[in-house]
Amino acid sequence: MRVTKHEHACLRLERDGKTLIIDPGSFTLPLTDVRGLVGIVLTHEHPDHWTPDHLERLRALEPHVPIYGPAGVAAAVTGYDITVVSPGDTVALDPFTLSFHGGRHSVIHESIPAIDNVGVLVDDEFYYPGDSYAVPKGADVRLLAAPVGAPWLKIGEAMDFVLAVKPHRAFATHDMTLSRIGLQMGRARLTWATEQGGGEFLELEPGQAFDL
Repeated sequence: MRVTKHEHACLRLERDGKTLIIDPGSFTLPLTDVRGLVGIVLTHEHPDHWTPDHLERLRALEPHVPIYGPAGVAAAVTGYDITVVSPGDTVALDPFTLSFHGGRHSVIHESIPAIDNVGVLVDDEFYYPGDSYAVPKGADVRLLAAPVGAPWLKIGEAMDFVLAVKPHRAFATHDMTLSRIGLQMGRARLTWATEQGGGEFLELEPGQAFDL
């Protein structure tokens, strides 16, 4: 499976000529050369994780592509047929198998209502938590997309999340709110956390990929 990091929180997974897109949001440039699209996952409803423009471009390629997200996404993303998924659910999406974890977005501030959020584990080897620190219990994560910058994120908590997952490899995502200096500082902290479990940290830039 090839995993490509796009801007901010958007990820492209490819296997056997098929493609899965996760969280194409407002900080992500239009996706090009998407082939064999079989599914879209929206971890939660915030616009940096989905936009109507992105969904329309992707549906132009595959009009009947299924879109998966928690109940909060189904309520917020009007005009689209959302297949609701909850923590504990598993979806077979040939050639991918998806399982969903967590359930709630990390707290930004007590004045801001909490919303639904699901992390997604793909083929029991790639994990992305959305805007949360939800750990996929019992999973042997070969590649982790670890959030590094957000209004809800404290770098010490992000480090604890990586320490808990113990991935074989990890890279930083959810990073467009950071300066270049801030991103490098965050990557350094996540590198340390990854290495504590014997893993390797990858400094992927937008458009770069890693083959599992």
